[in-house]
Amino acid sequence: MSGNPAPEQSTDRFADDPAFAVHEGGKLSVASTRPISSIEDLALTYTPGVARVSSAIAAEPELARRFTWAPRVVAVVSDGTAVLGLGDIGPAAALPVMEGKACLFSEFAGLSSVPIVLSTTDVDEIVDTVMAIAPSFGGINLEDISAPRCFEIEDRLRERLDIPVMHDDQHGTAIVVLAALRNAAKVVGRELGDLRVVVSGAGAAGVACTKILLEAGVGDISVADSQGILHPGREVTGTKQWLVENTNSAGFAGTMMSALEGADVYLGVSGGSVPESAIAAMAPNAIVFSLANPTPEVDPEMAARYAAVVATGRSDLPNQINNVLAFPGVFRGAIDAGATTITEEMKLAAATAIADVVGDDLRPDYIVPSPLDRRVATAVAEAVAACAREQGVTR
Repeated sequence: MSGNPAPEQSTDRFADDPAFAVHEGGKLSVASTRPISSIEDLALTYTPGVARVSSAIAAEPELARRFTWAPRVVAVVSDGTAVLGLGDIGPAAALPVMEGKACLFSEFAGLSSVPIVLSTTDVDEIVDTVMAIAPSFGGINLEDISAPRCFEIEDRLRERLDIPVMHDDQHGTAIVVLAALRNAAKVVGRELGDLRVVVSGAGAAGVACTKILLEAGVGDISVADSQGILHPGREVTGTKQWLVENTNSAGFAGTMMSALEGADVYLGVSGGSVPESAIAAMAPNAIVFSLANPTPEVDPEMAARYAAVVATGRSDLPNQINNVLAFPGVFRGAIDAGATTITEEMKLAAATAIADVVGDDLRPDYIVPSPLDRRVATAVAEAVAACAREQGVTR
């Protein structure tokens, strides 16, 4: 019996998924800014011409800021221990995420960046490695490093380096959360100082969000981990001890669900799920920020039945709390100003700039700009640079 042969089945199991097509071969390349089309070009770009430049920098190290790319390049550094919602997946699996971060730096801030994944989780080794490569960069973006190690790594690098260092999972999230809460409070006609906030999660994002909200003047914050609300009766160490000493002025000692009764704001940065009864028990005109991704802790449709403002980390829902609103402009502003660090005041300035982009268009389903709004990075960069100069933390 004859007939047409059966079509061959594709052996590429990734062929039908467009995400894999985008990442095929990586997402980055290095492109020269100078053509090399003659012997003279070659002699000036490389030897012997480059030797004159290197000699000048050796004599005056500050000339490297003018005659190399280093001051405008950010290192995106991870050990792969807390990647997205995937957890500890290791450095190789983290690399596509770091490449993506580098793409965002380029697209939104015009900054070059280099993804660097490290095959160590030892704090000392990570700090020493970043210190050793720091002369090649103008900023260090720490990414997807698990708590509590991320706190020590960032603190030690900030102390030892004279370039901007920021762990984005902490501070990028915190900056955008504050921007969103500023505008959400306006929607419901409240002041930040009048709000009672319950934070679910005492990891990197939870700690940083709590700190920046306190800096901004939020009235009362209670923070919950998997064991319930942090309070003086709990035996805790490290960063959680700081939370015990600086939050929960209302004195809650039970579960997060009980603390939510009458609360004005729920901020979820931990995963898990929150029952409808807990959201229903919050104060009238409540605000719900449920940021676990891809599955928010609070179902957004359910939350909208009780809360005046709902935000998530998802791009397919209104009010996306997305770090891309913060980190490109923060680093661009810090680098433009020649800042030697990123201060708390610079982060507050960034949050205000993000909130102000919304302007008169503010409404319950539009409390933060779109991640694709090109005005944001410019506004943040200008605010951060101005703050750095005002504080005198520039070269």
